[in-house]
Amino acid sequence: MKQSALALLLILFSVLGILVLSSAYILDETEQAVITQFGEPVGDSAQEPGLHWKIPFIQVIHKFDKRILDWDGYPSEVPTRDKKFIWVDVTGRWQIKDPLKFLQTMQNERNAQSRLDDIMDGITRNYITRYNLVDIVRSTNTILSSPKAEGELEDRSYEKIEAGRDAITRQILGAAKVVVAEYGIDLIDLRIKRINYIVTVQHKVFERMISERKRAAESLRSEGLGLRAEIEGQKEKELKRITSEAYRTVQKLKGESDARATDIYGEAYSKDPEFYAMMSTLEKYPETLSDGRLVLTTKSDFLRYLKEVE
Repeated sequence: MKQSALALLLILFSVLGILVLSSAYILDETEQAVITQFGEPVGDSAQEPGLHWKIPFIQVIHKFDKRILDWDGYPSEVPTRDKKFIWVDVTGRWQIKDPLKFLQTMQNERNAQSRLDDIMDGITRNYITRYNLVDIVRSTNTILSSPKAEGELEDRSYEKIEAGRDAITRQILGAAKVVVAEYGIDLIDLRIKRINYIVTVQHKVFERMISERKRAAESLRSEGLGLRAEIEGQKEKELKRITSEAYRTVQKLKGESDARATDIYGEAYSKDPEFYAMMSTLEKYPETLSDGRLVLTTKSDFLRYLKEVE
């Protein structure tokens, strides 16, 4: 009897343990869960990490990732509006926002990845075909930029774009977000990772790019020569102005100096005119009498001081 009671007790504890283990489940910080009962969802989705409970054997737990997930599409050949075929490779980031809707529509993440391939390929193809190749390649109309004024850049593009790569990418993202929301998915970001030209288009595209940049370079050279001529003209004008002002200043200083010298000479002469006349005449004797011959009469005033010495 005791052994039978002990065995029964062990069986009861085992069954109870199995029921407890079957009733409890744990979610970590990266998980969210939906509970189904006979295939139908029960209650709201579980978002908080920790220990949770369910009815054992009847209810089933479906766990999904809460983190931002990667999506990387396959390169696909797409024609542009101007009939240029290119390979477009798109990548994105997505997250399961409504796990209940996700369970009902996608079942699991692998199916979601496959469905995203189809959705993104179709939407990307739809928008790429609306624009010319230049719109897919560029984001702005500017090839080369030079400062025209403070805070302003000169547009040197020769082939204008309508929207540009960034704007087209935002259009694809906006359209895709609406579609994937029906599956409980939030498309966080989308980028055109790579664009390649097919062989028949590549050579023509490269020739056009080279030609366009050569025209831009010639435009820059022409503007540079014009700017050089303008700077040289301003330099000559400034040089003439400086030279003219310097000449005027020199002449003014000479005039003032001559006037000052004249005043000094006049002041000195007025103090002793006879002495000034004698010194002036004596200073001229060596210059006048040293070279050549000079015929003067004895009555010449120039020899007056020599006669007085005798």
